[in-house]
Amino acid sequence: MKNIYGLTLDDMEKYFLDIGSKKFHALQLFSWLYEKRIENYEQITDIKKEVLEKIRNDYSIDRLKIVDIQEDVDVCKYLFELFDGEHIEAVLMRHDYGNSVCISSQVGCNMGCKFCESGRRKKVRNLETYEMVLQLLMIEELLNERISHVVVMGIGEPFDNYDNLIKFFKIINHPKGLAIGARHITVSTCGVVPKILEFSEFPLQINLAISLHAPNNEIRNKIMPINKAYPLDVLIPAIKKYLEKTNRRVTFEYILLDGINDSEQCALELAKLVSNINCYINLIPYNETNNLDFKRTKTIQIMRFYDILKKNNINVTIRREFGGKISAACGQLRSKKEEL
Repeated sequence: MKNIYGLTLDDMEKYFLDIGSKKFHALQLFSWLYEKRIENYEQITDIKKEVLEKIRNDYSIDRLKIVDIQEDVDVCKYLFELFDGEHIEAVLMRHDYGNSVCISSQVGCNMGCKFCESGRRKKVRNLETYEMVLQLLMIEELLNERISHVVVMGIGEPFDNYDNLIKFFKIINHPKGLAIGARHITVSTCGVVPKILEFSEFPLQINLAISLHAPNNEIRNKIMPINKAYPLDVLIPAIKKYLEKTNRRVTFEYILLDGINDSEQCALELAKLVSNINCYINLIPYNETNNLDFKRTKTIQIMRFYDILKKNNINVTIRREFGGKISAACGQLRSKKEEL
């Protein structure tokens, strides 16, 4: 049975018309689900019982199951069990500007980035829209606090699950949905060029982040297989086309890996690569995992890398480190659960 949390408002309007009911019931149902946070259809008081019975027969209102929670300073990681027994993760990060949640978009990932725990364990399937929505909804309810920012940067390549991702954005951005502003939502891709170009046509002003992690094709080919399909001389022009279309700044994510991509020469190459792009670079200290051999760049080298970019007039930040005492690397908690 399909789940009600996978329907956009447009989907609901079509559904009510198809069953011979009133279109305005869609807005009522949306409000019950996301503003009043009902747990069952019996709590709805302004839709006829026979209509509710039809909805009940067509769409479940079931939630996912949270099977593990790990906490550290200003961070909390949740392991969800899906209805087919698979597992995904979401991470809450507390910032001075609000609560941000990083969600998963797939069970596993086929992109195969060498440094990534998610990529070590292959893609099982895409997440349905409702499975993405419920990660946010359930964390918000558990906290009894508002989630103000969302990043789709957890397990999976979001643009490999494009249609469900777009529906997810429409639901969480809608004023009667989770009402999260488009500019407070970020999606990250490792560089699926056709979808970057398609996403440039999407009307909501959602932020785009590119998982770059290397300043040249030689290094990127070694650590990111996607680069063999869409090398930098294809990816960078696509990003420039995206910028021309949207006029929205992009973020380049750059995980610093000891001895791989963190040299001063790499910093200079990176500065040259992005010099004519409206962007900023987010340097990310690596979160080490027992299953992979990559090591975190030493702090002094991270600062050298940062300084070189700054001196070359590149907007750059160093991501605050979260979750050093928990299984914070993407996919790490899922791996521990399923490899016991």
